[in-house]
Amino acid sequence: MNKLKFPTAQTILILIAVMVALLTWLVPAGKYDSLAYDAKDNSFTKISMEESVVLPATQATLQELGIKIPIEKFTNGDIYKPIGIPNTYKEMKAQPQGFAALVQSPIKGIIAAADIIFLILIIGGLIGIMNLTGAFNAGIAWMAKVLKGREYILIIAVTALIALGGTTFGLAEETMAFYPILIPVFLAAKYDAMVGLGCVFLGSGIGSMCSTVNPFATIIASDAAGINWTTGLNNRIIMLLLCTTITILYILRYAKRVKDDPSKSLIYDQKERMEKLFGMGTMDTNVKFTNRLRLITLVFSLSFIVMIIGVSLLDWWFVEMTATFLVGAIVIGFIARIKESEFVDAFAKGAADLLSVAFIVGIARGVTILMEDGLISDTILFYASNFTEGMHKGVFANVMLFVYGGLSFFMPSSSGMAVLTMPIFSPLADTVNIGREIIVDTYQYGMGLFYLINPTGLILAALAIVQIGFNKWMRFVIPLVLVLVLTTMILLTISVYTN
Repeated sequence: MNKLKFPTAQTILILIAVMVALLTWLVPAGKYDSLAYDAKDNSFTKISMEESVVLPATQATLQELGIKIPIEKFTNGDIYKPIGIPNTYKEMKAQPQGFAALVQSPIKGIIAAADIIFLILIIGGLIGIMNLTGAFNAGIAWMAKVLKGREYILIIAVTALIALGGTTFGLAEETMAFYPILIPVFLAAKYDAMVGLGCVFLGSGIGSMCSTVNPFATIIASDAAGINWTTGLNNRIIMLLLCTTITILYILRYAKRVKDDPSKSLIYDQKERMEKLFGMGTMDTNVKFTNRLRLITLVFSLSFIVMIIGVSLLDWWFVEMTATFLVGAIVIGFIARIKESEFVDAFAKGAADLLSVAFIVGIARGVTILMEDGLISDTILFYASNFTEGMHKGVFANVMLFVYGGLSFFMPSSSGMAVLTMPIFSPLADTVNIGREIIVDTYQYGMGLFYLINPTGLILAALAIVQIGFNKWMRFVIPLVLVLVLTTMILLTISVYTN
């Protein structure tokens, strides 16, 4: 009898979509009213299922609606998405999602996620051009010689730098570009692909979980909670340093075990396939890193540096990021003197290699659309707020951690979660006599911890790039997640009683 294989990422997401569709038949439909700010008319629009009402953009309007947020947070652009209005939840007519909605959800998701999908495809094209030039092989061979005997530096540097990107501007989707580039480097250092995946994904996840100045998490959540984003910053810095250190030590421990005995790798049965996938078997380690190849590598690296600067300082988003990588590919093509027909073929092949990843992102977005159309997300939020109301403050903070972890399955967007839940949950902090920054912390930590294993997030897309099964990732990451959960709960409890 053939051994049963763990399902692919696409199949896992489709099964989740089926489960969510069933939930829309079981969970009552409901909706909170929301409030949107119109900068052009300097007015609010109160949006409910029955009607939309235009209201004056004043502090008095916010007070009447029970929203304890300074009006300046709207007028200066800090809050740019509609926020949930407390105490406005209403049960609605059920909107069960049937077979037709289920079948259409991946298509709707692909259309809705077109921005990130095109980013992934253009990055794939750029990598295809880089592979054609031979710059990757030369650079990896050079780096392997430089780091010989000190390969552990690679683990520390990559994890720490990506965590820094996560904590400052929410580096997440952009890391999809790093896997095809960095995994061969880790393989050349005699580690396995799990080490490279761990450094990039966990670095991003821990950085975002312990966001300090991230405008898409800390700042927008603090604004929506009606507090200054610097409130509680010290606790988040301590969490960042502690969790990043724990994560790096965990990866180093696994990496040393694999380096000492490759058979201890969780993906040892895929060793040859991994080396073939990332071109290690055909890599010429004696290739010379010429000045032209150095220039090509520099242009390639600058593409990422420009992207990071644009996102963090110039309000760039997917269109600008995608254009940056497209320009980088064209410039590299000119430097390498690649013929036009060869350029197009290599670019198309590189994009095709990441097509399955793009589909995974689209299917995951389709799951979110099913929940939105079924009107069950707000119902879950309503029951969660009722469940936690009036708890002892130590218990309350830790329960909120798990509430946010659970909610992130249904609402994986950090900024979307912040504006929808903070006006609802942050007043609960007042009832248990703790600071509202604790709610911001539980939001970040809960979402961040579950992000490491959340199938509706980015993990399945990352696993598809490196062709590692979700079951093997879970075997790798679960011990770390348990340590991080325990660490978070201890620090949260301390912060509640020393607040």
